[in-house]
Amino acid sequence: MSTASFRFRRPPRPALEDDDLLSEILLRLPPQPSSLPRASLVCRRWHSLVSDPAFRRRFRVHHRRGPPLLGFSDDHHRNTFQPALGAPHRLPGGLFSLELHGSYTTLGWRHRLALFFVPVSLQVLVWDPVAGDQHRLPVPPEFRLDLVVDSGAVLRAAAAGDAGDHFQVVLVGSDPKQPTRVLASVYSSETGAWGDFISAPISSETFFFTGKPAVLAGDCLHWSVAAPGSGSRSILKFDLDRQSLAMELLPGDMYTRGSPAFTVTRGEGGRMGFFFLSGFTAQLWSTVTDCDRAEIWEPGRIIELDKLLRLHSKKDPPHMVGYAEENNVVFLWTVVGVFMVHLESLQFKRISKATI
Repeated sequence: MSTASFRFRRPPRPALEDDDLLSEILLRLPPQPSSLPRASLVCRRWHSLVSDPAFRRRFRVHHRRGPPLLGFSDDHHRNTFQPALGAPHRLPGGLFSLELHGSYTTLGWRHRLALFFVPVSLQVLVWDPVAGDQHRLPVPPEFRLDLVVDSGAVLRAAAAGDAGDHFQVVLVGSDPKQPTRVLASVYSSETGAWGDFISAPISSETFFFTGKPAVLAGDCLHWSVAAPGSGSRSILKFDLDRQSLAMELLPGDMYTRGSPAFTVTRGEGGRMGFFFLSGFTAQLWSTVTDCDRAEIWEPGRIIELDKLLRLHSKKDPPHMVGYAEENNVVFLWTVVGVFMVHLESLQFKRISKATI
């Protein structure tokens, strides 16, 4: 008679007792400002996990797409942070504020990074307000001698993991001696160097950037530019993959001599769109692909802002004061305060009663 031997396996540890599994669960908490602080109060073990810098880096990378809109920077008051969320996610006003001495130009915000141009020192400053990091980069030598800095953009590297902390800066400029071309150069924090200049011809000898930040749609950055006097407007497009520049004229319906407000936006499917504001009426345009696989402009939804925002006064129409591309939200100043309007759902919220 033989006896069978049995091996008794230990039962698996409950998920909440396994640090690896628990980290994966906590990684999927909503990316709201209160999520990790509240989780850290559960117990010492949870506090240790969510306080680990490696976990926080993974949390940021995991929620890179569709982050909450924490607030906006009031550039008229030295980049003072203005919160946009309600309790319990609302952050204190002035939490992410940066005091820059002397003259500077805000070039844009993206992926939790801000980009400023400091002309006195001929540097661009990349600022991460959450981490508190600052990177001061001397502009390419050409900008010190012959070129004018017209605009720029900052963005995180596309790779995940630790590479999610790397960033790129795209600087755009013009040469007064050759007014019919525009140039761009890309800085990579991974290599620590600026790349070669990329140039593109333009049809007008005189053009200016409208002051609106670049919008990232698909794999391209888009700036709105205009020709003085004529009212014509164009899009300067920089393809990040192909490292190429191109100027594209907007349809005639989009410009008049009345100087209505306009900005590049993200359209459907990640394509480039356009927000056109005249008086109390806004219209959304987007690019579509025709039967010849060419991109064409197509008019879209018309928004009657006086009805949407319930504005009773017809004397002072709204003014566009900003656009958040990652949330597809436009900021509008009105006589009763500042509203943010989501361009897809048309949901809106008054975030400030004070004028800015």
